[in-house]
Amino acid sequence: MKRIFLVMMSLLMVFSFVLAAEKPIKIGAVNPLGDITGDQATKAMKLAVKEINDAGGVLGRPIELIVIDDEMNPAKGAAAIERLATVENVDFFVGGMGSGVHLAQVPILKKYQKITVWIGAASHQAEIAMGPDADWYFHLHPWDYQQGEGYGVGWTEIVHAYPEVKIEKVFLAYEEGAFGTDSYTSYIDLYEEAKRGEGSWKEVLKEFKGASFKSAALGGGDYRAMLNQAKAFNPDLFIWAGYDADAIPIVAQAREVNFQPPLFVGAPPGWPADFGKNPLSNNVILYGMWAPTLNEVSSVAKHFYDSYVEMWKEEPATYFAPLGYTNIYFLVEGIKKAGSMDKNAIIEALRTIEYESPLGEVLKIEPSRIIKNQGFKYQKILQWQNGKQEVIWPLDLATTQLVYPFKFGR
Repeated sequence: MKRIFLVMMSLLMVFSFVLAAEKPIKIGAVNPLGDITGDQATKAMKLAVKEINDAGGVLGRPIELIVIDDEMNPAKGAAAIERLATVENVDFFVGGMGSGVHLAQVPILKKYQKITVWIGAASHQAEIAMGPDADWYFHLHPWDYQQGEGYGVGWTEIVHAYPEVKIEKVFLAYEEGAFGTDSYTSYIDLYEEAKRGEGSWKEVLKEFKGASFKSAALGGGDYRAMLNQAKAFNPDLFIWAGYDADAIPIVAQAREVNFQPPLFVGAPPGWPADFGKNPLSNNVILYGMWAPTLNEVSSVAKHFYDSYVEMWKEEPATYFAPLGYTNIYFLVEGIKKAGSMDKNAIIEALRTIEYESPLGEVLKIEPSRIIKNQGFKYQKILQWQNGKQEVIWPLDLATTQLVYPFKFGR
């Protein structure tokens, strides 16, 4: 009888071991599914999970992705983190887009201190809220001040490469939420540096002005007052920082008030999927981390693009798609390198990985102003040409030449 009992106990232990080995690694994502950024980031995450599971998972275990829609609502975004931690019992947090939502999530993330790899939230206010001691927090998207610095580097190199381009007067139109206002604050800092002969904008920025607007994504949509202020300033470079819902009406209203700056730049996190089909899009410049034309210079970008189209029967239209794909793969590569689910081992592994991403560049972790684990530093300067996003800068990734000056399409 004792022998039978021991055999049964041994079998039970083996069975428990097998179950444990097959227990999924649970990744909790929070994205705004009603926005193109969150929708396509989630689809790209699901693509990455499918590829990883088809290849055998990680540590002999499958990946399970659990997604909650934050609806771009701070309270719902914070509640989603709480639910993922307590009800779903996830092992990791990923995702994100809006800075305002992330600010509400930071206290909940700090409460549970699970390894978090975040791809959204450009506002430096989120970095300040997170603080320097969150070793478990990895932020992949550039912060607003990093973006501003990178654009200064880019425009300076463009001016050198294209002698006909002049950039001295810059106007920033910014949505009145956390994303826009913090972008404006960062530009003020960059302008003050430039006046002292310092920083990345020192060669090109002589005058700066800004004005706010209410985004169509948040109930606004009339940009005429702001556009007339910009027209009176007569900038060489006009930039608007808002959301995809602003893209078409802001260009249409600029044409309506006859405001046609030499460089017309949009800086939303994502663009409408059909923006390139609109004649008004032609030669509009955009800031972003990726373009489909990177397929021409990056095999990793091409693999992502082709696989996404095959799985979802649509083209990725926002850089949050390859960023979402990177979100999952980067985390999984850290788990693989750690060789276990030990938190400290994974943190150290993530800090040493150099992941060749579909964004056309290698992702590696370095400190930023406050946090220890910052990923990408700069965005790219792109231009809509004949319905396609072309890379203008970095110059070594350029897929075409800059069209200058901007003129409204018909």
